[in-house]
Amino acid sequence: MIALQKLGGELVDLNAQQLESMQLPEALLDAVQEAQRLTKHEAKRRQMQFIGRLMRDLDAVPIRERLEQWKGKGREHTAQLHAIERWRDELVAGDPALARFLDEYPGADSQKLRTLIRNARREQGASLPPKSYRELFRVLRDMTTEEPAADA
Repeated sequence: MIALQKLGGELVDLNAQQLESMQLPEALLDAVQEAQRLTKHEAKRRQMQFIGRLMRDLDAVPIRERLEQWKGKGREHTAQLHAIERWRDELVAGDPALARFLDEYPGADSQKLRTLIRNARREQGASLPPKSYRELFRVLRDMTTEEPAADA
């Protein structure tokens, strides 16, 4: 029962588009939307208990699987951003990283990267705002998320 209440709490944390895609029964959807509107702690607690009671009458496995799928995509995206940040830090720290990056991503624009790296180093040395440092991240993100071309 408590597990269903917690699962209901995860539903309450979803945005309207995600809730719509869950295809919940109308009574449960209304209860979740009502819980999202409530601000008083005790009222919200009672509403969460009601959501848990409604969830006892339906199969929670598809809901749990969908939420786990969304969490997995979120973790995947975060890991990808961390990898891009590591590339950026390595590129600004030293030249051997550029050769490794170009080996791994042969379609990357090496001239643009060199310019951004040089400017980012200059900004760091002169304590300037990190404009090129941020731009380097955006360029790396675009280069690493492009779909690789199929070999013809």
